[in-house]
Amino acid sequence: MPPRRGGALNAAIDAAGDRFEYIALLEDDDRWDPQYLALSLAALDSYGFVSTTQLEVDEYGQIVRINDFPTPSGWIMPFETLRRVGRFDSALRWHLDNEWLGRLAESRIKRCHLVDAMAPNSLALAEQVRPWLANVVRLGGDNVEVQRHTVLTPLVTRLVHSRSGTAQIAVDPVLKKQSQTEYKILIERYGRIPW
Repeated sequence: MPPRRGGALNAAIDAAGDRFEYIALLEDDDRWDPQYLALSLAALDSYGFVSTTQLEVDEYGQIVRINDFPTPSGWIMPFETLRRVGRFDSALRWHLDNEWLGRLAESRIKRCHLVDAMAPNSLALAEQVRPWLANVVRLGGDNVEVQRHTVLTPLVTRLVHSRSGTAQIAVDPVLKKQSQTEYKILIERYGRIPW
């Protein structure tokens, strides 16, 4: 059974302390495009938090899909945003990112979700061809704006594999129940599953 990520993320945050102006998260099996930091930092001139889509690849390097969910590997923010929103809820195993995004939305901090240059440019188009991008707009809170960057592909490449949490939830009924319980907690608290 995989460990809870919240404790590890909070330990990394504590280790960083107040020594840095910005904090960005990158999971060990993901990678950033060489332009990720420059484009994200430029967006932070106008926003207090930046998330982005990711290109999912399998263990063999084959492209699986573009995933518009704002995974933590695509998050960057001023350290002040993290202080204001708070640490990760280590009581959650599977959806601590959704929970943190819910608190971000409650904070009213302006958020930019960066998407590839080929992404749909309206909610109506996103609903047709990239419904998860539409979820970012509908479920991300009132302060989220979607902006295209200049790169044709997402700025984060994310490895998806049979050992990932999502894959485990899909095949293990006990883990699926844990995930569903966390979703219920999120819906009770926020009225939705925050994106």
